[in-house]
Amino acid sequence: MPGYAPAPRVCHPDTTEPMIKDAKAGLPWLALAALGVVFGDIGTSPLYTLSACLTVLSMPATPAHLLGVISLILWTLILVVAVKYAWFVMRADEHGEGGIMVITALASRGQPEGSRMRWAILALGLLGASLFYGDGAVTPAISVLSALQGMEVASARLTPLVVPLSVGIIVGLFWIQRRGTAAISRFFGPAMLAWFLILLVSGVIWVAQAPSVIRAFDPWLGLHILVAHGAGGLTILGAVVLAVTGAEALYADLGHFGARPIRLAWYFVVFPALACNYLGQGALLILHPAAAQNPFFNMFPAWATIPMVLVSGIATVIASQSIITGAYSATRQASMLGYLPRLTIRHTSASERGQIYLPGLNWILMIAVILIILAFRSSDALSFAYGTAVTGTMLFTTILVFFVARQDWRWPLWKAGLFSGFFVFLDGVFFGANLLKFVAGGWVPVAIGLAVFTLMSTWRRGRTLLIQALSPESLSIPDFLEMIATSTVNRVPGTAVFLTVRVGGIPHTLLHNLKHNKVLHERVVILTIQFESTPRIAPTERMTIRDYGKGLYSLTARYGFMEHPDIPGLLEGAPLPFPWNRADTTYFISRQHLLPKPGGALALWRQRLFAVMLKASATAIDFFHLPANQVMELGDIVELPDRLRKPPIDP
Repeated sequence: MPGYAPAPRVCHPDTTEPMIKDAKAGLPWLALAALGVVFGDIGTSPLYTLSACLTVLSMPATPAHLLGVISLILWTLILVVAVKYAWFVMRADEHGEGGIMVITALASRGQPEGSRMRWAILALGLLGASLFYGDGAVTPAISVLSALQGMEVASARLTPLVVPLSVGIIVGLFWIQRRGTAAISRFFGPAMLAWFLILLVSGVIWVAQAPSVIRAFDPWLGLHILVAHGAGGLTILGAVVLAVTGAEALYADLGHFGARPIRLAWYFVVFPALACNYLGQGALLILHPAAAQNPFFNMFPAWATIPMVLVSGIATVIASQSIITGAYSATRQASMLGYLPRLTIRHTSASERGQIYLPGLNWILMIAVILIILAFRSSDALSFAYGTAVTGTMLFTTILVFFVARQDWRWPLWKAGLFSGFFVFLDGVFFGANLLKFVAGGWVPVAIGLAVFTLMSTWRRGRTLLIQALSPESLSIPDFLEMIATSTVNRVPGTAVFLTVRVGGIPHTLLHNLKHNKVLHERVVILTIQFESTPRIAPTERMTIRDYGKGLYSLTARYGFMEHPDIPGLLEGAPLPFPWNRADTTYFISRQHLLPKPGGALALWRQRLFAVMLKASATAIDFFHLPANQVMELGDIVELPDRLRKPPIDP
C-alpha cells in the first residue's frame, strides 16, 4: 500500500530520571556517602577474616605464620581491590554505570547476533549475576554472627544468645525495608567513617607495641607460607578471600557516586584502616597468642567489649543493608533486561530514586539468611560457605573486561591479554581454593546461584518462545489498514493504547478486541516498550512515532535498564500528532496462560517452571503505572512452539 507509512518522528519528551551526582556536594561528601554504601561489607571483614585463616591453619600461629597470613591478606587487598577493581575494572563503565549487567552488555556489544561467542559472554554474565545472590545470602549471616560473637569474649555464658539475637537482627533488618531506609541512610556514611577510625586507631595502638609486624608488607612472606604448606596453602587462600568481602561493590555502585569518590574513599580511608587493623591483630597475637580465638574483640580492653559488640552490630547492619539494596537493584535490572518476570516494585522515598522495595525478593532473601544462620551457627563455620560465589563472580568479571578492553578501549591483544591474564590467574587460584570448601559449605552459595541462573535462563528462553507462539496471530499494518478501509467497522470516540512487545505488526489484543467487541477507537496507538542494554536512554532518543493514517499510530519508547516506565506520564509529555486526553484513554493488555506439553524447544519441567513464573509476574497495571479503571485485560491460552525459528542468542 504505497505511501501508507510516513517517516517516523522522533519525539523528545524529557521523561528520564537520571542518577545525577550532586556537584554542589563536592568530592569529599560523595566519598563520605560511598563509605556507607560501597564499603560496608569489606569494612566489617576484620571481624572474622584473620580468625577464619587461623582456624584453617594446620600449624601453630607462630610469628612467622602470622606474618605470612597477614601478608596474604594485605596483598589480596592491594591486588584485587586497589589494582583490579579500583583501577582496572572501574574503567568499564556505561554512561557512568557499572556492575555485572553493564559489563556483560559492553562485552557482548561487538559480537554478531547468534554467534557462539556472544552466547558464551551472555552466559558468563548471567551466571556471574546469579552467583551474586548466593553471596548476598551468606554475607549478612557471617557479618552479623561475627559481630555478636564478641559477646563470647565478654562472657562464655552469653554464647547461647548469639544465634537467637542474630536471627532477631536479620528479621528486624528485613522488616524495616517495607518502610524504606531513606531517613537513616544519610547517617550510614558518618557511621562507617567512625567505624574505620576505630579500625585505624585500634590497629595503630597494637602495631606500636610490636612494630615488627609491619614486615607483613613483604609479599615473599605470603608466598613462603603458601609454598611451605603445599596443597594446604590453597585452603589458607580460601579463608584469605574473606578479606575482600564486597569488593565487587566498588564496581556495582559506580553509578551512585562515580569513580573518583569511590577511589578517594578507598585509598585514603578504607585501605589504611583495614591494613592497620589487620597488622594490629597480628601484633596482638604475637604478644598474646591465646587471643587467637577472636583477635578482633581481644584488641580492646575488657570494659570496651560490649560497647564494641554494639558498634560492630551497627556496622554489620549497614553492611547488610548495602547487600539488600544491591540485590534489589540487580533484580530490577534483570527484570528490565528480560531475564526475570515483571516485579512489583515499590518506591519508598519520594526524594531518593534508589530507594525501592521488592516484597517477594525481600522475604525470600530473609528466609535464606535465617536458614544459613541456623545451619552454621558461627562465623568460623560459615567461612567455609563463603567465597565460592564471590570468587566466581570476580573471575567472570575479569574475563568480560578482556572483551571490553579489546573492543571499547582499543587495547592491543598483548596488553589486554597481559592484564586480564594476570587477574584471571589470580581469580582462578582463589576460585580453586574455595572449591576445596565445597563439601564443607561452599555448595550453599553455588546452589543458590545455580537456582537463580535456572530461573533467569528459563524465563528468557520461555519469553522468546512465547513471543514466537503469538507472532502468527499478528497482522501486517498494510493489510490491517486495507481491511478496515473495506469494512464497516464501528469507530468510537477516544484513544485506545495497545501494548505489544513486537514492532511493525498489529498486536493480537487489537485483533481480539475487534473480533469480540466489534469496535475500533477513533485513535489507535500501538505502543512498544523496549528495554536496552544500556543504563539510560537520552531524552532525545526516547520515542519514535509513526502516523499510518486512518487514526492508526505506532509509538516505540526506549528505556534503559536503570529506568522505570510510566506510560501515562510518557504520553502526557510527548508531542503526539493527535489530541490526547488522559481520562479518555483505554489501555489494552494481554495476559497469557501456558499449557505445558511434552517435547518442544523447552523441557517439560522448564515449561512448568516458566508457567509458574508467568503466573507470578506482576501485572502491566502495576509495572507501567496504568490507571486500573482504564485497563482492559484480554487472556490467551498458549502452547510453546516445538522449536525456535532463529538460533538462540541468549542462554
